[in-house]
Amino acid sequence: MSEAQPATRSDVRDLTAFQKNILFVLAEEARYGLAIKRELEDYYGEEVNHGRLYPNLDDLVTMGFVEKSELDKRTNEYGLTADGLDAVVDDLSWVLDKFVIDDERRDTIESLVN
Repeated sequence: MSEAQPATRSDVRDLTAFQKNILFVLAEEARYGLAIKRELEDYYGEEVNHGRLYPNLDDLVTMGFVEKSELDKRTNEYGLTADGLDAVVDDLSWVLDKFVIDDERRDTIESLVN
């Protein structure tokens, strides 16, 4: 486990899009690194390099948004912390606040959620 510092609102808003996408993947459930990589590759439609994924995961652990635990000697599992979940909610809240400007857009979002 990492001894991460508590996240601040500015930390959340300074995350890269790639880091936010990692948090969104982990919002569904905790995963091991290769499962995160596969999910991101499905989203991006191209290979995600290990050299990109794991340093970003380590940064998210250091920032306190993700916790890392050992599944076995070779495999780590990553899951959202409470601060990580707050980061996801903060990002969604901001995006929805900007997007939902009328009933038509509200209906669009409601149909996605349902």
